[in-house]
Amino acid sequence: MKASFLNRRTVLVGAIGVASGAALIGGAAGILSPNAKPVPDQGNVTLYKNPECQCCEGYAGYLRHNGFEVKVIPTNDLTIMGEKYGIPDSLQPCHLSLMAGYVVGGHIPIEVIDRLLSEKPQITGISLPGMPPGTPGMPGQKPGPLTIYEIGQRPPKVYATI
Repeated sequence: MKASFLNRRTVLVGAIGVASGAALIGGAAGILSPNAKPVPDQGNVTLYKNPECQCCEGYAGYLRHNGFEVKVIPTNDLTIMGEKYGIPDSLQPCHLSLMAGYVVGGHIPIEVIDRLLSEKPQITGISLPGMPPGTPGMPGQKPGPLTIYEIGQRPPKVYATI
């Protein structure tokens, strides 16, 4: 009886191991496909968003796709947080991301974030006001050029136009 129990257990553990290995190989094959480009490790981001906002989840996915590790924290205090970082009411973004010592407000494209992180300007951060359609995480077509502002200094000044 004891030998039979051990044999069944060995077979069960072996089957689980084979299934797990196949899943890992299948997953890795998708990640390491010949057409895939490796994404550099950009670092950690903490994204604060309104609990009901789904576009912010889309933006978190966009950041993850571009090499960031993102922790999403729902909050009802975005306006208060924006004020804390020097974002005027007129420039309030949809959500706030903290990364590499900067606050990044709203649906800002990766090219602008890369510029911020490589130039390392002496500012608090940048903000794209509102929820413009056609920006990362937002459905629709971009209505035209959008202005991203430097924050932390008064008066705000243009950081980029996209």
